[in-house]
This record gives sequence, structure tokens and C-alpha cells, in this order.
Amino acid sequence: MGFFSAIKAGLQKTRDAFLGELKGIVGAGKITDETLEDLEEHLIKADVGVEAAFLLTDALRENALGKSLTENEVLKIMRDEAERLLQEPPKFEVKGNPHVILVIGVNGAGKTTTIGKLASKFAAEGKKVMIAAGDTFRAAAIEQLEAWAERSGAEFVKHQEGSDPAAVAYDACAAAKARDCDIVLIDTAGRLHNKDYLMEELSKVVRVMRKHDVAYPHDIWLVLDGTTGQNAINQTKIFHKSFPLTGIVVTKLDGTARGGSVLSIAGSLKIPIRYIGVGERIDQLVEFNKQEYVEGLFENAVVSMDK
Repeated sequence: MGFFSAIKAGLQKTRDAFLGELKGIVGAGKITDETLEDLEEHLIKADVGVEAAFLLTDALRENALGKSLTENEVLKIMRDEAERLLQEPPKFEVKGNPHVILVIGVNGAGKTTTIGKLASKFAAEGKKVMIAAGDTFRAAAIEQLEAWAERSGAEFVKHQEGSDPAAVAYDACAAAKARDCDIVLIDTAGRLHNKDYLMEELSKVVRVMRKHDVAYPHDIWLVLDGTTGQNAINQTKIFHKSFPLTGIVVTKLDGTARGGSVLSIAGSLKIPIRYIGVGERIDQLVEFNKQEYVEGLFENAVVSMDK
């Protein structure tokens, strides 16, 4: 499935919420400070996120305050600002032998499924992949990853339930070198309610991996549940404060009205969105394209506003 067709469907509810009350707010005369305050409130309620709501209305304040603009003209300004906020992620390149990707995020965000889909995607590109079951506190996560490894043809490393996650990561890196793997995907636990313990555990995983190579991990990707809206933004800030995130995967955007939170995540923190999950099928983890995401967010907006 192409990105645009996937994101167009996945952002339907977000688009409806995003544009729902817009016509009643703008287009009834000159754009005033009160207009912008009403629009800001609407955007926050639509789960675009506080940061993105401020940035979108600031763009209107700079370009539209005191002017009588049509809904289409207001949308054009917002669309351009939304595109400016997003980064096109740099092309993924294998930088090591192997290239190590540490995958982090809270439980329930979809880390395990995302790792499985990434393994399948990389394997389909001809890369030899290893999966490491670093969430040793959940037997179900280990079993699920092992099933994904078998499905994708990936190598697999696990320890007993309750083992030290750092030891799993260390052994996976050693095994990946020995087996000439191109990419290692390392799962991690995600108990954010015990934040300090989790961050220390992740720090230990990184320290131990660097006994193999100081460049490990080459990437740290955060998996976020797209249905959590503003909470996903808060999670990103917590993780990014402790670790230099190099990419974000946003899952479960299908059927949610909160896909606009991507604007705040990317716009305020300047972290590239790598992939978007828009369904359960293996082909519904799609590479992020900012132009097509913005088009999906505003798709048919100009036409619908004229009706």
C-alpha cells in the first residue's frame, strides 16, 4: 500500500476533527486575535497538540491578522506551516556491521509488532536481520518476537524471562557480528510509570552494547501510540531528554482522531518521523512522507470549504 492511500484513510477521523468547526471560526470577517484564540482552542481540542496549535495560529497571526480571508486562504497558510514544521526523514542507511537499532517506548505502544514489521521490511530489501528480545519481563513479548523472527526469516536472540536486558543486547550484538547480520533490532521494556528505573535500565543497555562498539546503537527509535494524542507528545519529551532519539514510529493512526499530534512531535522537538502505522497488516507500516502526510491531513479541505 502506498503512503498516500494509507495515510488518507488513516487520517480520516483526524481530518474531520481538525476541520470540523473551522468554517464557523474563520471566514466570517477579518481575522482578529479573538478569531485566533478560538482557532487555537479548536486545534487543541482536535488533539493537534498545544505546541503545533500555537505554531499554526502564530503563522496566521503573522500572515492574516486584520485581513479578510476566505476559508481556503486560511487553510493554505495552515497547510504551508504544517509542512514547514515537519522534517523529511533522512534516507535510512546501514552504517555499521551490523547496524544496531534500539527500539524504545511504553508498553502498549506497539513496539513488538513494529519490530516484526521492520524485520520483514528489511528482509524483503535483502538485508540479513537479527531480532533481540530485550523486554525480558514479558514472556508474551518474547514469544511474539520469536514468531515474527520465524515469519520474516530473521535471526533471533533471547534469554530466560526475567534476565538482564543488557545481557540480551550484548549477546545479540556478538551473535549478529558472528552471523554477518546487516541490522539488529533490539526490543526493550516500557514501564514508564516507573520512569527513573526504566531510564536507568535503558542507559545500562546502551553502556553494555558500547563494550562491543562505541557507535552502538546507531539509531534509537521511539514507538508511539498515535491514539494517545497529547500524551504521546509528553512521552516523547521524557524519552528525548534521556536519549538522543534519531527517529519516531507512530502506530495505530487508523481510526483515531489524534493523528495531528504528529505535527507537535515533529514541529516542537525536531525529531524525524520514520514510519507511520495505519493498520494491522504487515504492509501497513509505511515510510513517512511529509508532503503526503500534510495532504492527507488537509485532503479535500479546499473543496469541502466551498460547499
